[in-house]
Amino acid sequence: MINFKKYTLKNGLTLLVHFDNATPIVALNVLYKVGSRNESPDKTGFAHLFEHLMFGGSVNIPSFDQPLEKAGGENNAFTNDDITNYYITLPKENLETAFWLESDRMLNLGFSKKSLEVQRQVVIEEFKQSYLNQPYGDVWLLLKPLAYKTHPYQWNTIGKEIKHIENARMSDVKAFYKKYYNPNNAILVVAGNVDAEEILLLAQKWFGEIPAGKRLANKIEQEPEQNEARFLEVFRDVPADALYKVYHMAARGTREYYIADMLSDVLSNGNSSRLYRRLIKEQGVFSELDAHITGDFDPGLFEFPKNGEIF
Repeated sequence: MINFKKYTLKNGLTLLVHFDNATPIVALNVLYKVGSRNESPDKTGFAHLFEHLMFGGSVNIPSFDQPLEKAGGENNAFTNDDITNYYITLPKENLETAFWLESDRMLNLGFSKKSLEVQRQVVIEEFKQSYLNQPYGDVWLLLKPLAYKTHPYQWNTIGKEIKHIENARMSDVKAFYKKYYNPNNAILVVAGNVDAEEILLLAQKWFGEIPAGKRLANKIEQEPEQNEARFLEVFRDVPADALYKVYHMAARGTREYYIADMLSDVLSNGNSSRLYRRLIKEQGVFSELDAHITGDFDPGLFEFPKNGEIF
């Protein structure tokens, strides 16, 4: 188990501090409890678009990367169905730079037409490159709506379709920011050779005065039980036939979730795994295969993607 200390600021920000003296580098992580599951069906892809917009600079810091690079730091982010996560690594001596940067873009992101248009085009090109212009790229655009009929997991983090990002207005973007990018909807984590009380003081200094946002209900309509098999056959100009098979599974945090997680490793992790030995080495049915879980907060999917000759 990883030992950490937990605090909650008056504005609702959760702070976790982990002591680790193995490296002079400190990691600062800000997790916002917003992902594609929180989007409207007619405005998808916003959480991912916002991940890009957050690097466009804040009101007081026009360039996010420049001061961080001068402090010897690196940063990145990712978005999934349930969360948006931003992380910075930098030398311990310059840690306060990370607090300054993250608190300012939480307080007052620098919205501009130029930034929105630039990041809009970046996301559109990512959509085309990753999902539309490569073999098997559109599989999950087709498969997830087949598996989910009610829950917002039915669309990908990138969004249902390009036009949702093309039609995103500045007012939509600002409303999304105001609703979700607040201290009471975030978790701040600091890990490294640090003192927990000192980190608490820094958190109070840089984040403590940021107003809390409205309390979110976050009521997600749950997927009804599936009682029939669902199939979809599509024809594409691809190198080989492919079969994608998924099953509904339990939500993260349940006992059944961890059983499924372990089972996915038993089935496909490495050349000695069950599926690899039986279906690739012994029978030669597939050229490659995998078994993995989506890891979602709500009931997710146990997935079996396979490529090769299908009998």
